[in-house]
Amino acid sequence: MTIAEVSKKYNLTQDTIRYYERIGLIPQVPRTRAGIRDFDEHTCRWIEFIKCMRSAGMSIEALIKYVKLFKQGKETVTERKNLLIEQREKMQEKMSEIQKTLERLEYKIKLYDEIEEGKRKDFMEEP
Repeated sequence: MTIAEVSKKYNLTQDTIRYYERIGLIPQVPRTRAGIRDFDEHTCRWIEFIKCMRSAGMSIEALIKYVKLFKQGKETVTERKNLLIEQREKMQEKMSEIQKTLERLEYKIKLYDEIEEGKRKDFMEEP
């Protein structure tokens, strides 16, 4: 696949993909005889993983650490697992915050529905 195809498939800019390659988040991309990047399945799996972890909120620094540990082999499994557990905990906290925010929105919408329907006469505006 060309960088344009990968960019479209994973909804990442070509500059982002080049950056990920330059800092070592994805393996060096094979090139054609003409020097054009030719993304293989292995590299695409790494791009998909990096994109997923970025969507989960993992920092570039944490990803660099993860990739370095991965390259060291099986003896780093526990460290890599701990990085992922830490990220999961951060994501669970964020999900909890989002849930509280959603509940507050639902409450306010219901309150305004009741006011519009005339069911609420004792309305006092609150933030």
